[in-house]
Amino acid sequence: FQAEDGIRDQPRSRGLGDVYKRQVFAQNGYQVNLIDVSQEALEKAVKTISRNLDRMVAKEKITELQKKNTLNNLTTISEIKSGVENAELVIEAATENLDIKLSIFKEIDLHSPKECILSTNTSSISITKIAANTSRADKVIGMHFMNPVPIMKLIEVIKGYSTSPQTLETIMKLSKKIGKYPVEVNDFPGFVANKILIPMINEAIITLHEGVAGVEEIDTVMKLGMAHPMGPLQLADFIGLDVCLAILKVLQQGFGTDKYAPCPLLVNMVTAGKLGVKSGEGFYSCLLYTSDAADEGLGVDLGGRRI
Repeated sequence: FQAEDGIRDQPRSRGLGDVYKRQVFAQNGYQVNLIDVSQEALEKAVKTISRNLDRMVAKEKITELQKKNTLNNLTTISEIKSGVENAELVIEAATENLDIKLSIFKEIDLHSPKECILSTNTSSISITKIAANTSRADKVIGMHFMNPVPIMKLIEVIKGYSTSPQTLETIMKLSKKIGKYPVEVNDFPGFVANKILIPMINEAIITLHEGVAGVEEIDTVMKLGMAHPMGPLQLADFIGLDVCLAILKVLQQGFGTDKYAPCPLLVNMVTAGKLGVKSGEGFYSCLLYTSDAADEGLGVDLGGRRI
């Protein structure tokens, strides 16, 4: 980066969570620490990124040298303290649970340099509430990446109550540097994307629950009638039904209305462990990814039958 971007050349980015975000930063020349308490999870993350890069090389989207440089930019670390001690930016992407995020941010805040920006990839939780658990609320901000991260351009950049203009400007510029399109939004439950998307998914589940139509029929109506690239029930499987449920609970609590109450079918499926792609079964079962889908992080072979 140039000096006016607020982050120096070859900045150090520290990531906790989703590997695809780390891949995007590493591909753009950033030194990235992948942080997870599980060594097995870290090894799996590197293998996943390597496979993704292999497919990109095969499709001539990147060269072997670019793949090598990307992997060289990645370091795996199993403890937060050593992972963030020299960081200029931390991106947290843990599960959508406030208590977990507050605990992580407390530790990050304790061990990272005072000038380091702390960001969260939360899709619904208050940035202001997370920031209040740190000693640098002015340097806490939301960076909500869209799935599949390698190909989706949007990043919702969410200002907390105390987020400084300098922090906002730095993250907006950074997002553009990694090839994304940042959109500034304010700190409300669900922000923009999930305040609109998740209630629509919930309504699709209610439609199924009430017997109005079947899984494939509902998705087909939305794809062919509304020009959606993916039906809402298939999309819910991809997002994770547990994540959809968690976001609905945040919306319901945050706005204080049953307008966002989760459908009983969704609650029961999550309770039963039917979480979508991550568990192998959701509204569709036996979801088989094609090589293109695995490369890009989306798309399923709907030869897997609906439940």
